[in-house]
Amino acid sequence: MKTKRIAFVGGGNMAEAILGGLLAGDVALAGHIVVSDISGDRRAWLQKEYGVDVTEDNAVAVRGADIVVLAVKPQQVPEVLQSAREAFAADQLVVSICAGLPTSSLETQVPSRVARVMPNLPALVRRGVAAICGGQRATPADLDLVEQLFAATGAVVRLPESQMNEVTALSGSGPGFVFAFVEALMGAAVELGLERAKARTLAVQTVLGAAELLAQTGAEPSDLRQRVCSKGGTTLAGLAAMESKGFADAVAAGLRAARDRAAELAR
Repeated sequence: MKTKRIAFVGGGNMAEAILGGLLAGDVALAGHIVVSDISGDRRAWLQKEYGVDVTEDNAVAVRGADIVVLAVKPQQVPEVLQSAREAFAADQLVVSICAGLPTSSLETQVPSRVARVMPNLPALVRRGVAAICGGQRATPADLDLVEQLFAATGAVVRLPESQMNEVTALSGSGPGFVFAFVEALMGAAVELGLERAKARTLAVQTVLGAAELLAQTGAEPSDLRQRVCSKGGTTLAGLAAMESKGFADAVAAGLRAARDRAAELAR
């Protein structure tokens, strides 16, 4: 893996999370990574922080790379691919992290093998989860390579591409839902009289601890919920009040809306 030359087209937060994980995990060498980005300030910062090569020219980044990580907004893809069209080659693996963009669309625009990944923001702290799938030209070895790349940022799950919109809604948008929940917990706690800083600590550690308990025990969420809910206790009262406001329905509606938006982006 260390001998692979990796090009990042787009140097935003998710690209940084991936390249940072690769370097921290000793999976890739800084001298074998190049990042193209339109922002001169961003290029300079990435070069200084990680020691990678940078360029403003997408074609320069792509040419000669073994792996090209496409890390731009979906609506920017046609322009980006056009700017580097002559640099793409059939022996390259293009790894797209563009939400909603199907591999079939990319395969009509580049001669390369294509894989698709839906990572999420906690990859920034190596606690992400990424769902991966391959296009028509991708090989099992390609997916093994993609899994190795993204294991540097957290957990990896292989799924058929037909389920990628649902993955986008759950794990891609999910951190935003969790942040909103923590924000709501903090706001309500402050209204009840807690200092904001202490409310933040309590809310963040509560969510972090609950998630870690789920992960380490492998227990069903419903089983752990029941363990917290003593008859006539505070948790049951709180959950009943949340459900009376449509808690579960609101969560389901959020997932459906995010999934539907992912499908719109694909079209």
